[in-house]
Amino acid sequence: MGDLQWFVELPHERDARAYILMKRNREVEIKFRVDDVRSLQRRLKTASFRQITRRTLEQNTLYDLPGEVLRRRGELLRLRKYGHEWLLTHKAKGIVARHKTRIETETTVADGVKLDQILRALGYAHSFRYEKYRAEWSDSSGHVVIDETPIGIFGEIEGPAIWIDRTARTLGIDRESYITQSYMELFFAWKRRTRSRAREMTFAGVRGNKES
Repeated sequence: MGDLQWFVELPHERDARAYILMKRNREVEIKFRVDDVRSLQRRLKTASFRQITRRTLEQNTLYDLPGEVLRRRGELLRLRKYGHEWLLTHKAKGIVARHKTRIETETTVADGVKLDQILRALGYAHSFRYEKYRAEWSDSSGHVVIDETPIGIFGEIEGPAIWIDRTARTLGIDRESYITQSYMELFFAWKRRTRSRAREMTFAGVRGNKES
């Protein structure tokens, strides 16, 4: 009877663990435009945030299967190089309301070049590249990052939803300034607005394709 009870209860335990994992991996965030980086840095210090990473070049490559399978499902597969560290991330389809929420699973990678070769051997191809200089700040409850991108400077606030709104108010950001689009969506909106012929959101790609 004891063994039978163990087999009956085990699926429920797995469900509970899966639910806990989903909550732990849930990404909740908003972006906002930054007009004055130094002013934002002063406000972060006044709010007791500390800088946990220096301004560092971040390079991102998105992958997809033929027919844009992941994009059509609203999913994302990304290989990121931040300084000397590689990170592989999968993001499930998001829910967009006041904040953007999605399940995120990621792991560090020892050799990003070899992983790129593996992914392409499995049929994945590069679908989009973007880069930025990122600095990260934290108050132990969540993170604020400052991203200097080829199409402008943005901030991100990531953490519990209530904390995001409270932090935004502290930093002088109103809810009308919240941005929930991805960087790829922001890039293509920028292309339409500026009529740029750039094909990727890299510093070299944007500089080399500015309209005269």
